[in-house]
Amino acid sequence: MQELWEPVEPEDPDFAALLLTSHLKVVGVPLAAEHLTEDLPPRELARWLYRDAPFVLLAHRLTADPTFCYANLAGQRCFGYSWAEFSGLPSRYSAAAPDRAERDRLFEQVNAHGYIDDYRGLRIAKSGAQFWIERATVWNLVDGAGRLHGQAAAFTPPDPPPSPAPTDSP
Repeated sequence: MQELWEPVEPEDPDFAALLLTSHLKVVGVPLAAEHLTEDLPPRELARWLYRDAPFVLLAHRLTADPTFCYANLAGQRCFGYSWAEFSGLPSRYSAAAPDRAERDRLFEQVNAHGYIDDYRGLRIAKSGAQFWIERATVWNLVDGAGRLHGQAAAFTPPDPPPSPAPTDSP
């Protein structure tokens, strides 16, 4: 398992396993369909989460100013950032300045309860376009030893997306 200060690669099977196993452990339901998690080898499952998952999947590290360490392609399209731009971006920038206090309350709830599965919040894309995320699940990324590595969020992308797809690849 990568340490908090090491960069995550987009299709890292160990990080994909952390996303999947922590969601199942903390939230109590699988993040991806069982046939995928059982049938696909770890590298292919990581590739599916990054490239083909029909939901936005984001993760950030718990640092003094939490920074994104993962955003699948659906997340990159939704927010308009490339992988290089998303990685290391303070996650507070996913909300407009007036909405950051509400976002902070969200993460306080997640810290207290392990997850929430009905979050709704206003977010902002790189372009400045604002959009609502609905019925998001936000959970603590906890490994098999119980260590907290950060937090992740999954939600259905808005339709239509608020910004164009990123142009560069990882």
